[in-house]
Amino acid sequence: MRCHEIDYEIIGESMQMVEVELDPRETVIAEAGAMNYMESGIEFEAKMGDGSEPEQGFMSKLFSAGKRMISGESLFMTHFTNNGHGKKRVAFAAPFPGSIIPLDMAELGGSVYLQKDSFLCAALGTKVDIAFQRKLGAGFFGGEGFILEHLQGDGMAFAHAGGTVIKKQLNNDTLKLDTGCVVGFSEGIEFDIERVSGLKSMFFGGEGLFLATLSGTGTVWIQSLPFSRLADRVIQHAPSQGGSRQGEGSVLGSIGDIIDGD
Repeated sequence: MRCHEIDYEIIGESMQMVEVELDPRETVIAEAGAMNYMESGIEFEAKMGDGSEPEQGFMSKLFSAGKRMISGESLFMTHFTNNGHGKKRVAFAAPFPGSIIPLDMAELGGSVYLQKDSFLCAALGTKVDIAFQRKLGAGFFGGEGFILEHLQGDGMAFAHAGGTVIKKQLNNDTLKLDTGCVVGFSEGIEFDIERVSGLKSMFFGGEGLFLATLSGTGTVWIQSLPFSRLADRVIQHAPSQGGSRQGEGSVLGSIGDIIDGD
């Protein structure tokens, strides 16, 4: 199935959303809960499956949905269709700060691999599947586990990543990076991990015991701030978890917490 041809605009700088423009009868699919707003005339329906195979039977849909549940995603995907007259718009945003990555699947060879939870939305016809890491080392120590999201199609898809996103083109090269900073990569890229050399660097370098290595020819997307790293830092500095208070008048701030019930 060929993907629907959708237009889009990415809005914002640091906490972005993507506004998708749909012609009559065009559809965009999205993860449950990703919709931000939509114009009158657009109707949505939760369906089991991505709709890329219209003739797919119930058991096949159930199997595909079951694989999504293994990756921690919702059993259903939401389909937004323009049933009105003229162009209509619907916008999507991720639940944490970061950047949206537009993926022209036709230019990327029709196949992209993403870390779990990165997929945001895509034109109808895009196949959203999962792929398993082929190397045990990458699965155990690669930061993203054994499961990746696999997008296939020839239309537009959109992914979300934490912080700023950097796009790298590799031409038979190798790139080493923090395991949690890998957002995704195209076909032709091999993902593996390597152990940091030197005991001092391993235990006191602050970069962990392993680095991700991406090698080959293709496109790689890197995020500057993985959400897990941000969450760890927030929890670490939360006063309720033993972190130090940085403002609100020091002692007076604590008294205010008591009065407010915090």
